[in-house]
Amino acid sequence: MKKVLLFTALAAALTAGLAQAGEKLVVAATPVPHAEILELIKPTLAKEGVDLEVKVFTDYVQPNVQVAEKHLDANYFQTLPYLESFNKGKGTNLVTVIGVHVEPFGGYSKKVKNLSELKDGATIAIPNEGSNSGRALILLQKAGLIELKDPTNAVSTPKDIAKNPHNFKFKELESALLPRVLDQVDLDMINTNYALEAGLNPATDALIIEGADSPYVNFLVARPDNKDSDAIQKLAKALTSPEVKAFIEQKYKGAVVPAF
Repeated sequence: MKKVLLFTALAAALTAGLAQAGEKLVVAATPVPHAEILELIKPTLAKEGVDLEVKVFTDYVQPNVQVAEKHLDANYFQTLPYLESFNKGKGTNLVTVIGVHVEPFGGYSKKVKNLSELKDGATIAIPNEGSNSGRALILLQKAGLIELKDPTNAVSTPKDIAKNPHNFKFKELESALLPRVLDQVDLDMINTNYALEAGLNPATDALIIEGADSPYVNFLVARPDNKDSDAIQKLAKALTSPEVKAFIEQKYKGAVVPAF
């Protein structure tokens, strides 16, 4: 009888330990602001039985590849146009779970203080990824610097420029490399997460920037087979909590804007 009671007690203790440990959730993110926001909600998720591990990446490709290949559970770094372009190009089937924030895309310069100072033939650096390239070019069109064949084409490239009256030259680079060439070009179109990492403040340093109504929301992304899982849904709820909204508004001061 004593052995039975002891076994029962040990089993109960083991079960309780497993429940306390919770379900493991490994999520890819770029450093700023995504990883910072995920680190903020770790304690909240732990209380709900979700053990969140954040894997930091500095590129936009591997976070999707790793999730698609089921090495990671989800990622948080990208906009819908980028995801759609990636899925189409790589044959993946990743899906959005929930929109969290907007990072207004901006253009920066150490050579001019106003867009009107850009000389004919000036060099403009832009991302070389389809949707980010399109995003930069659409913003340049809104500023009156170029005209695109189709201003609504989210994956425009320099080949889609219809009019370039000032003969601007375009330097296409991976998004992560753009801050490194700020001293070398006349205008540098940089994603806000990389701008923040480089010590730039989009709200004060950008010569041109998207409005708060930007359609480029950053999403939590997963796979069709796990997007509705309990752990992913708890993560989605935590990412759109009042705690996260207050954190974004206080820490990034307009450089990152809540989308909920």
